[in-house]
Amino acid sequence: MINIFYILSIFLLTSCGQSKSKHITKPISETVTINNNKIVQQNLKLKQNPTDFLPNGYVLFEKIIGDLNKDGLDDCVFVIKGTDKDEIIKDEYRGELDRNRRGIFVLFNKNGNYELALKNYDCFSSENEDGGVYFAPELSIEVKKGNLYIYFGHGRYGYWKYTFRFQNSDFELIGYDQKDQRGPIIVREISIDFLGKNKQEKVNTNENGESGQEIFEETWKNINVNSLIKLSEIKDFDELDMTQY
Repeated sequence: MINIFYILSIFLLTSCGQSKSKHITKPISETVTINNNKIVQQNLKLKQNPTDFLPNGYVLFEKIIGDLNKDGLDDCVFVIKGTDKDEIIKDEYRGELDRNRRGIFVLFNKNGNYELALKNYDCFSSENEDGGVYFAPELSIEVKKGNLYIYFGHGRYGYWKYTFRFQNSDFELIGYDQKDQRGPIIVREISIDFLGKNKQEKVNTNENGESGQEIFEETWKNINVNSLIKLSEIKDFDELDMTQY
């Protein structure tokens, strides 16, 4: 009888120990270390070197810094580019061209460490695309007043610009601006406010005038916006249709 009580006691103690062990298990994203008898949680998603976030098969094409979440710290934006050898072609007139597409990564600065806030591997075309009779639009990115601006310059033909803001755990499109030009003469300007749900369009009615002599006819209209476009979900900027608004 004593042996039976002894075995039961050992079983209960072992079960309690296992239950306690399961209770303190931490998520995979965290680890626990002991420092001066204090428990310290470490977020495994943080990295000290921003380039450690570069995915395999991609290289850093451009780096932009600026505060994107209004915490006073400079965050990091990477334009990345694929390295697929099959995307390197021979052009009859321009020679060897790298047609690998480009993407964007956004890293938030967490007091000297970095956390991945957004990734999109190939939403931008190559810088070596064929523009036909025109040259291909030139991509540039800017961080200003907490917003992320993605700008496509088309030289004497104008430009188009997308304004993104970090909200709802993504960068959402809150504004779009377009300017159509004929050399130095402005033909048309479009500005869309996706938060205010309105669109402004200015058309130059002085077709024979010179630069600075434009006479604009301005119109406003309300637009339907069911949901904001998320930067992480854009497959190809070249296929975004702003004429639907």
